[in-house]
Amino acid sequence: MTKRILITGMSGTGKSAVIAELARRGHRAIDLDVPEWSHWVDAAQGDDLTPRDGQDWVWREDRVRDLLLLNERENLFVSGCAENMDKLFDVIDTIVLLSAPLETIMDRLRGRSGEGYGQTAGEQRKVAELIEAVEPLLRESSDFEIDTRQPVAHTVDQILSKVA
Repeated sequence: MTKRILITGMSGTGKSAVIAELARRGHRAIDLDVPEWSHWVDAAQGDDLTPRDGQDWVWREDRVRDLLLLNERENLFVSGCAENMDKLFDVIDTIVLLSAPLETIMDRLRGRSGEGYGQTAGEQRKVAELIEAVEPLLRESSDFEIDTRQPVAHTVDQILSKVA
């Protein structure tokens, strides 16, 4: 039986690296934290659990649902973290939470190149706030959690052994 596996976690926990390693190993693996699958929307007034002031990152629910419902012969790994992801839990079989100590996450965010989220001091402050407020909620909805201080290959090995 094929499974649909969500790999989630806060910014800097290694979701993109894990999904890239899964793809490199030949698995169907898709990063949902890109404009094809997600986008910025205006946040509800008073909602401070947003990555940017006044804006929230959400999945394009119709596209993601269609992707998850495709009847394929192999497991599908998707990664991402979005305000509305719980609306798709009904079509996800396993949720894996990636986590790491705050210091590790901040080091990773500072080391990002390009225009990745979390490079500015303000974004890093926001990430720290969100980890405190949102990560416990992610933990409640996950099937298991993996500490990503280890090499990416080891994290992927752990994921594969748990969903086998």
